[in-house]
Amino acid sequence: MPPFEFRTSEALVQHSPLEPLRGTKLLSWRQHLLNHGGNAADFDWLLDIIGGLSWSDLQYLRLFPERSVALKVSLEQLEDLWLRSLRTQEPLQYLARVCPWRDLTLSVAPGVLIPRQETELLVDLADSLSRHCAPKIWADLGSGSGCLAIALAHLWPSSRGFAVDVSPEALRQTASNLETSGVQDQLRLLEGSWWSPLEPWWGQLHLVVANPPYIPTDDWARLEPRVRNHEPPLALDGGPDGLRCLRTIIAGASMALAPGGQLLLEHHHDQSEAVQALLRNAGLEEVISHSDLEGTLRFASACRPVGNAHNGNSL
Repeated sequence: MPPFEFRTSEALVQHSPLEPLRGTKLLSWRQHLLNHGGNAADFDWLLDIIGGLSWSDLQYLRLFPERSVALKVSLEQLEDLWLRSLRTQEPLQYLARVCPWRDLTLSVAPGVLIPRQETELLVDLADSLSRHCAPKIWADLGSGSGCLAIALAHLWPSSRGFAVDVSPEALRQTASNLETSGVQDQLRLLEGSWWSPLEPWWGQLHLVVANPPYIPTDDWARLEPRVRNHEPPLALDGGPDGLRCLRTIIAGASMALAPGGQLLLEHHHDQSEAVQALLRNAGLEEVISHSDLEGTLRFASACRPVGNAHNGNSL
């Protein structure tokens, strides 16, 4: 069902999308819907991204409720989205078909993982690791919505990258986001599992990032219904210990990376020591753990020792 076509049996207020709305009425409507349940931060996200009322503007209305504001869509449409999300536990991003991420506005849909805020740090870490020399050839393994690949393409406009995913649905989502990103000529989409589609370029990849499934299966089974029942297990469930996909990626790095090439990974909040051990056991060097914004070790980087390059095709 397309976004903004839901209808509730009882609409609290009747307003056209562009009709100015008094702050007192909007704030009363907001509180009325929050009384049905849900998180205020989620509701305000909906007001911002779909309604066009930023958080700062909302705070301004709290101080000056007699002021008026014009929303981008009607209160009925916002109400329908919110109540459906409460009823079905569908993520608001899927219902709205959009997810802001860094400076991007990405299309998202069921079957493709919703980009997380903590993953934004992978872009900053990649930038830091390549500060002195932008990678000529790089790859994003498990591209999903394409968020990492598109952000990296913007970061390195003179480089060429690959977005790899085993899911045709995810690659269609990446392709859709590429159409509005302006970096189509910098990215090539490849379907397949981890390193396999990149085999012609093994030994030439200067930087590879991956945010693979890393949640242990038992932990995944206990996730909130909004995630467990609606986001793809293929992008979340990392096997009994959460390391299944990380093992595969790390094991192939010494062959696929260029000599001196960097591997940058996201992992579960309690997997830092295990991932470090896997990286070292695979013969990689300069193994470093990196913290997220809360100080949790959630990322790891390492590089292939300098040696002879694998003879592959050029990009």
